[in-house]
Amino acid sequence: MSRTRVERNISYDEEKKKYYVNLDFGRDAHGHQIKKTRTFARLTDARKALRLHEVQRDFDTLTKPNDTTVAEWLNYWMDAVVRPNRAATTVHGYNQMIVNHIIPQLGAIPLQSLSPQRIQQYYAYLCHDCGLSTNTARKHHDLLRNALRIAVMQDVLARNPTDRVEPPKFKRPEPQFYDVASLQRLLDAVEGDKLEPVVYLAGYLGLRREEMCGLRWKDIDFQGKTLCVHRARTMAGSQVIEKDTKNRSSTRLLHMPEEVVRVLQAERRRQRENRLLFGKEYQDTGYVLTWPNGVPYLPNYLTETFSTFIRRNHLPKLTLHGLRHTFATLANYSGATIYNISRSLGHSTVATTSMIYTHLLDTTHEQTIEAVAQSLRQGGGRKARKQVK
Repeated sequence: MSRTRVERNISYDEEKKKYYVNLDFGRDAHGHQIKKTRTFARLTDARKALRLHEVQRDFDTLTKPNDTTVAEWLNYWMDAVVRPNRAATTVHGYNQMIVNHIIPQLGAIPLQSLSPQRIQQYYAYLCHDCGLSTNTARKHHDLLRNALRIAVMQDVLARNPTDRVEPPKFKRPEPQFYDVASLQRLLDAVEGDKLEPVVYLAGYLGLRREEMCGLRWKDIDFQGKTLCVHRARTMAGSQVIEKDTKNRSSTRLLHMPEEVVRVLQAERRRQRENRLLFGKEYQDTGYVLTWPNGVPYLPNYLTETFSTFIRRNHLPKLTLHGLRHTFATLANYSGATIYNISRSLGHSTVATTSMIYTHLLDTTHEQTIEAVAQSLRQGGGRKARKQVK
């Protein structure tokens, strides 16, 4: 192969019709010189690349060549960034995506060679070949974007390739909920069942599953009829995680109506009876939702058991989280404002409530518009009154 020097750091291969640019990246930690060659079809492009490289070198903004693979970078990112700063549930979810999907498909690619096109193909693979929803694929995009953002910040990448892809479109799921009649059917069916406290806590107070599972008797004031939500109990794979509630707004003091007080007092009596029945074998964990021997329910068990209960009793389809949606919907129908519903649910902002419960706004906007129209009819003069007639 014969190359002819065209000008400083640029040569030309007559046979291949290519221009070669020699780029100097300085020296590595061991004092070895780092060089890289790029090829171009046109001399003007070669000159432009060389000028840009030299400007970046002069301003110390060069990203040095690096052989780190996508897998190696993700492992570093998980150990150095994610595990020290994220909840165990988040760490578990990220690890599942990385191990099961990202590394098998992208792991061997050098990080600096990961192109937007290859990432776009990966999203298509998730949706078409793996059958994942676009919402799940969007989580993979968010993970890659965050991991590669750190690579840019730490001068491993010059820019983030996920900024130049079309991310999978997130589709907010429509919340399932019961009307008053359906909820009453459920309350009648669950009377005396082990799920009765669960249904009342979710249906009457709007508690999340992890909040119910983290609830202890010391959090309940029967005399004052209040319940304090400040701890959560959830799962990361098969591991049970106990943690603070989702955010500052999730920590809240809720009023308990008489129906909830009655059900929880009955559950408290049952636990006291079970303590005598099991004797030394009873585990006094202090949780509200437990097996007869005092061991708290696993959160996933409650979800599965509730779904089974709904099917066996031939009730309209509903998930355990759907009871939380039911609480919000019925509260709105009863005249509660979005702000007060948001506070009861423990959302971080009212905007969060509005996004999740767009159906609430859909039902109340008609009332608002009609109220304005009625005001105009009453004070709009003869023309408005004729239109009404």
